[in-house]
Formats: sequence, C-alpha cells, structure tokens
Amino acid sequence: MFQIKGFLMFSEKIQNIEEFSWLNASYAPVMKQLLDADSREYYFKGSEDLEVEPKFRNPKYIYLLNHLRFYIPEIYPQLEKVVFLDDDVVVQKDLTSLFSLDLHGNVNGAVETCPEAFHRYYKYLNFSNTIISSKFDPQACGWAFGMNVFDLIAWRKANVTARYHFWQKQNADQTLWKMGILPAGLLTFYGLTEPLDRRWHVLGLGYDLNIDNRLIETAAVIHFNGNMKPWLKLAIGRCKPLWERYVNQSHPYLQDCVTS
Repeated sequence: MFQIKGFLMFSEKIQNIEEFSWLNASYAPVMKQLLDADSREYYFKGSEDLEVEPKFRNPKYIYLLNHLRFYIPEIYPQLEKVVFLDDDVVVQKDLTSLFSLDLHGNVNGAVETCPEAFHRYYKYLNFSNTIISSKFDPQACGWAFGMNVFDLIAWRKANVTARYHFWQKQNADQTLWKMGILPAGLLTFYGLTEPLDRRWHVLGLGYDLNIDNRLIETAAVIHFNGNMKPWLKLAIGRCKPLWERYVNQSHPYLQDCVTS
C-alpha cells in the first residue's frame, strides 16, 4: 500500500479519496477538524500566539491523506493483512515473508525506535495530562510509521479505528500532543504492536548524516524520513543515489517538474 498525493494505491489499484462516502465529518474526527473554522485558522493561517512554535502549525498534520492509514480496514474490507509503505521509502528486498510473520495476536508490526532514548512515549505525549499519565507508560518504546504490517482481522476484532477516533476527539484542543500522526498511532496501537527486526526498516536517511552504511545495505526498506528528502537539493549526498537509481528521469512528469 502506497500513498500518492490524494490517492491510495494497493498493488496496481488506485482509489480516489472522494470515492469514500463513509469518510465524513459525522464519522471521522479529522474531517470535522478540517471543516472547523478554528482549526483552519490554527493550521492554515497561523496563530498570533507567540508561544506556539510554527512547526506545530504545519497543516500537513491534519491533511486527510496522512490519516487514511487509520482506515485501512474500511478501504480494503476484503483483505486480512497489508504491508503499509510511506511514499518516501525505497524497497530494497523482497517483502513477501512479512505476510507470514507471526504478530502474536497484535495488530501492528513495526520497528521500534527507542534504542535512541528520545523516542519514548514521554517525548511525544503530554504526561502532565491525567488522561495520558493514567493509561500509558512514559518509558514505553516508540516505533515507526513508514513500513508496517497490519493484521486487519485483529484490527477489526480490537476495533482499532474506534480507538483512533477516541484519541483524536480527546486531542481536539491539541493538549495531549502537538504535532504529527505518530502520537495518535502510539496511543491507538498501544499494547497492540509487535516489534520487528530492525533490518526490515531503517530510518533516518532524511536527517541522519552519520547513519551506518551497513544498516542501509542490509535493510529491506530504507526510509527518507526527515526534511532532507532525496529529491531536494538539501538531500544527504551519499543517500541521494539510493533514491535516484529507481527514478525514471525521462518520465514526462519529471520533465515537467524540471522545466516548470
């Protein structure tokens, strides 16, 4: 499953968001937020509150496409398991065996990121709020979106999308977390995530200048998360070819980008 602009692609099937009639403000909290005047003012026009960092007001955090990952069972009601890939990854090895991994009853298979100490729950969530502190361990290990295995049978059984809706509603005033969809994921999949071998998903190619070449070479999926995307001039020089080798530079769309 890949994200492409306003569409989702599973294998060779592309769907338009507008086809999802069930995705409306009465069902999805993020849709309600998109229509809310205060939310639009906060994210799209900025805020006069000088205590709010500009990065927290980035409208990408309520872009609907970023939140569609929480609706995969509705989008693909006939499927039992999917491998989710972000649009800034490169797949270097066969991922077929991911579909036969034993998730031990869990919903989400993901690579943990807590070997780096700052990737624990307390760094993403507001533990001064009792709604958070009463339910979650601040030292719990964070994990990565970008290459995930989702067991949709377990997902439906645990009613995971309803969990996501609950936390989105609780955070309507941005008091539980400030930015991104990862905090929503950490709450939604808490106790439902199976750690995967780190070689399945190596992150940091969009920000880490010192990432080990051996990790990159052995990784099944490499992820250009961060601001230094491989298609930008500020990309990390040694990582840029890992993306460009798969790019058809003669494609008309790319030619249009170059000339526009």
